Amino acid sequence: MPQLASAVAPTPAIDPLRERLDARLGELLPAPCDPHDRVCLAMREATLAPGKRIRPILMVLAGRELGCDAPALVDLGCAVEMVHSASLILDDMPCMDGAALRRGRPTVHRRFGEDVAVLAAVALLSQAFRVVASLPDVAPPLRNRLVASLADVVGTRGLVRGQYQDLHDGRDARGAQDISHTNELKTGVLFATALDMAGLVAGASVRARQALRRFALELGQAFQLHDDLQDRGDSTRTGKDTGRDAGKSTLLALLGPDEVRRRLRAHVAAAESQLERVYGPDCALGAYLDRLFAAA
Repeated sequence: MPQLASAVAPTPAIDPLRERLDARLGELLPAPCDPHDRVCLAMREATLAPGKRIRPILMVLAGRELGCDAPALVDLGCAVEMVHSASLILDDMPCMDGAALRRGRPTVHRRFGEDVAVLAAVALLSQAFRVVASLPDVAPPLRNRLVASLADVVGTRGLVRGQYQDLHDGRDARGAQDISHTNELKTGVLFATALDMAGLVAGASVRARQALRRFALELGQAFQLHDDLQDRGDSTRTGKDTGRDAGKSTLLALLGPDEVRRRLRAHVAAAESQLERVYGPDCALGAYLDRLFAAA
């Protein structure tokens, strides 16, 4: 459940959107009842810590370029960011990856304790579903569909299954196809569901939504390969622990850095090809994708 680690220069078009998302996240997250309400404090710390907000930014850009700029898109993006933050809390736990640093800060379990970290992750998932179930100006049947989509991607069809495979199968020798499947579950499916939900809210055609889903799955593979490469880097630059993949059967360990970089570029090119099917040769989503992987 990685984050893009390399520095990406801010752009005028993205900065206001990121600020809007941060402000809305602050409104949607529960405020602490008192200074000792450590669960709410941990929820806010995990979610509002400086981050790129890549998933909600992609969702809003995708919807805008389909002609939709409804407030529901921002709220839906915030819900996905809450799910992502919950997954990072759990991923960092001692029983998982045992990380000490995330986004340049101590991980939630190190700052608040393991008990609070688990409760904060559960509460974030609960809040994410509450946000989706309460989306403004979205018809109840569509809200139900969005809730079901998010439930599928969190559970044993998505993040949970991917994390289990990474923890239990990742210590064994595996082929490239099996590793790529785990990467899809860990990373790609949340991107794919996020972009599909944005397409649903925007009223996109089935063809456009299918292309956005394929774009997101290619992006997820590229994202994971980038994360594997960054795991060998400097934690002061990435903002999180490095060396956590030692002993795991990753594509980097199996194929080496040159082949991983080649595959990363191929996945980015395939993602851009899918975007062109929806938006044509030039779009804001493609420009944002280029900037995300410029340093890779």
